[in-house]
Amino acid sequence: MAEHPHAALVRKGFEAFSRGDMDTMRELIASDATHHVPGSHPLSGDFKGRDAILDMYRRLGEETNGTMRAELIGICVDGRGHAVGMNRFTAERNGKRLDDTGCIIFRFVGDMVTDLDECVEDIDKNNEFWS
Repeated sequence: MAEHPHAALVRKGFEAFSRGDMDTMRELIASDATHHVPGSHPLSGDFKGRDAILDMYRRLGEETNGTMRAELIGICVDGRGHAVGMNRFTAERNGKRLDDTGCIIFRFVGDMVTDLDECVEDIDKNNEFWS
């Protein structure tokens, strides 16, 4: 059985993110998309527009000196324009290490991501790591 098209796009996005391939990310994210990052730290909030989202991804890499990894654990789809990418996120920063499970709820219009709503397993741990 072939992978659902939205699952394939989530997989492609995670692979591009892991390689730091922002050109591919640019092709997948709508120009007016929003990425919602939970928490109360300098990299949380709503990042509106493709350029703001890609700049936030760049900052994640810089803040962690390239140590961050988002390992895709699984993908669930609803067949109505939504997919959930479950992942294990690890990174090191300022002598601290983060190892947490999370997910991103993707909303699609056609083959473009229009909204990314991120959830984390331990929000306090994430706030402490990024602060």
